Amino acid sequence: MTSIKGGKWHKKSGNYFLILLVIVVLTGLIGVFIFKRNTFLLIITVLSAYYGFSGYRILKTKTNKPKFIDILVAIISLTSVSYFLYYFKSMGMYWSPIIIYSTVGALLFIITYDFVRYLIPEKAYRNMWIYEHIFKMIGAFTALLSAFSGTVLYNYQPYSQFLPSVFGTVLQIGFIVFYIRKFKKNKKIVAYPPPNKNNVYSS
Repeated sequence: MTSIKGGKWHKKSGNYFLILLVIVVLTGLIGVFIFKRNTFLLIITVLSAYYGFSGYRILKTKTNKPKFIDILVAIISLTSVSYFLYYFKSMGMYWSPIIIYSTVGALLFIITYDFVRYLIPEKAYRNMWIYEHIFKMIGAFTALLSAFSGTVLYNYQPYSQFLPSVFGTVLQIGFIVFYIRKFKKNKKIVAYPPPNKNNVYSS
């Protein structure tokens, strides 16, 4: 997150992050379906996986044109949420209700957005992909961090669960605002050519 965006270290560390994310997602699914662990971990796993997948895809496509693989993964993720909500009462409240509802809400929100974005005019969406990439990749990191702290620091719940989410939200807003201002500043510089012999600007 602190490296130069688009730079060598940013790309390399991003690839490492995605590889580790895949490993965590696979082990999470094994824990839910094979070892019958807390099924709520399925939602956290799907949330972090979907954030990471969608954040990676938007970096590659840089467009909001519908793609089959994106729609398929969104439908699979939505089906997972439906499965969790259907069996919710029989699962029990292993985690704080506010964490369960907010996690389910976050996943539904991002899936809904990914369907709605197809309606945004291509010209208007042209410069939005970078902010979407930032939001989703930080979201993936935050989801993993929240799952880790909430599980390992069990005695400090619900703070160990929602504080990482608050931290991630601040990061998302901070980075997006920073790059919005940066891009606006760069546009002003480009639109205001330097003075020359035939083009002199007064102060």
